[in-house]
Amino acid sequence: MKRHLVAVSAAACLALLLAPGVHAADSRASGVVAVAAANPYERGPAPSTASIEALRGPYAVSETSVSSLAVTGFGGGTVYYPTSTSDGTFGAVVISPGFTALQSSIAWLGPRLASQGFVVFTIDTNTTLDQPDSRGRQLLAALDYLTQRSTVRGRVDATRLGVMGHSMGGGGTLEAAKSRPSLKAAVPLTAWNTDKTWPEITTPTLVIGADGDTIAPVATHSEPFYESLPASLDKAYLELNGATHFTPNASNTTIAKYGIAWLKRFIDDDTRYEQFLCPIPRPSLTIAEYRGSCPLGS
Repeated sequence: MKRHLVAVSAAACLALLLAPGVHAADSRASGVVAVAAANPYERGPAPSTASIEALRGPYAVSETSVSSLAVTGFGGGTVYYPTSTSDGTFGAVVISPGFTALQSSIAWLGPRLASQGFVVFTIDTNTTLDQPDSRGRQLLAALDYLTQRSTVRGRVDATRLGVMGHSMGGGGTLEAAKSRPSLKAAVPLTAWNTDKTWPEITTPTLVIGADGDTIAPVATHSEPFYESLPASLDKAYLELNGATHFTPNASNTTIAKYGIAWLKRFIDDDTRYEQFLCPIPRPSLTIAEYRGSCPLGS
């Protein structure tokens, strides 16, 4: 990633230096190098602990409902998106609920993530009993709808997409990342899956488990999921302290903070958010354990 940024900034600087009337001395004096090195995918002001933990970020959010009758491959849902178009297109995230659950169980993530500069699609599945492999396919079908047919497709950068999900939806998140390596980020939340090993995944993945989970205990789900990801992958494991399997079903600052930081870092390639992920966060009242690869993107 760092090599990529250097190449882009060098090319941009060369173009500016070769432009009529621009000289090397002019470029140095005007700070062209600093401007050219800016990440074109950065959205929003520089983050702080307060801004990333806030219930709402800097963007006003609108929403639109998607009927199950208007789509194929998944059960419809709700799209949350930044109202303003002045910053161009945004990366996008699709989120699946868990076994027997509806999109309402993960709806809090929609406006919270969208207000930080993402298009977010919380979906219903075809049936509430769908298994993780089916939920993975439905996440991808929803991404395809969002980028190709939805009324907000013009607001989405189809090259910068991610997936999230709770419980079996979290298991589906891993399935989706395995099936579509082009995804930029995956965040399974107290995930459940009968498949415990994921060495095929090449998408940067933040696994979030709960220390009190008795439905998908971390010892047999989140921890082996994380440990089986390739050692060379940008990955992290966050175990929530004093939490249960259903903690992701209600507004949670720790999930939001680290989820936003992960999505920003890898969907937007925004290194301003790496400060929340590296050095490794220490155990606290809300974090039982955190493991991860630092530095990221190296």
